[in-house]
Amino acid sequence: MKNYSFLNKITTVLIIATLSFSCKSAVNRKAEQAKATEKPKPQPNLVYGDLIIKEQSDYLMIPVTLPEQNQDKGIDLKLSRSYERSNQLLYNIIFYQKQNGEAHPLLNKKAIITSFDLLEVKTANKPTTRVWLYKIIDQDTNTDKKLNGEDATIGYLSDLSGKNLQQITPNNTRIISWVVVPSQNAIFLKIIKDSDNNKKFTEEDKTNFVRVNLDKIAMGTEIISDQIEQEIKSYVFK
Repeated sequence: MKNYSFLNKITTVLIIATLSFSCKSAVNRKAEQAKATEKPKPQPNLVYGDLIIKEQSDYLMIPVTLPEQNQDKGIDLKLSRSYERSNQLLYNIIFYQKQNGEAHPLLNKKAIITSFDLLEVKTANKPTTRVWLYKIIDQDTNTDKKLNGEDATIGYLSDLSGKNLQQITPNNTRIISWVVVPSQNAIFLKIIKDSDNNKKFTEEDKTNFVRVNLDKIAMGTEIISDQIEQEIKSYVFK
């Protein structure tokens, strides 16, 4: 009797295991079939804004945005002093050569262009300097895995063709304002730095000014040194 009972138990276990394996196999097959029939979500179409035409340039400019996208409330889109403001984020600009039809994008990476302006500097006995100034968010400085108005806003310059793009303000900073000084053929930009390294830009952070020489465009040089700041503090807080 004991052997008979033992055999019954083994038989029952084998039947349950077989049924369980069959069910799992059926479920797995159905899951695999469902995955195979799933269609990947189509990418949204790009939206191209109105042409930007500058008589001083041999290039037309085409803004690139995405459809039905709400503006990040933290991003101030003052796109250009001569371009109508839009509530859509600008992800790139296509430059199109009027004469030969050659076209290329400004950026080769993911970014948000919050501002772009044509700088035209005229000085006596010198050719007129014309460059594009951009304010671009291209670094996830607050590490929330997305680009938004809480991240750094970096200054860039390019020529009229949208080529030779050069960063002019330091990483982990935000442009507050800028002004062109024609007599120096230079642009001065006021910036705020995340000086306390808390991944935010607040009133507690330090500000400074950066000078960029338009004769030889490169990363700007900060004007106010730590030594000068400490010297002034010794007078003010004496």
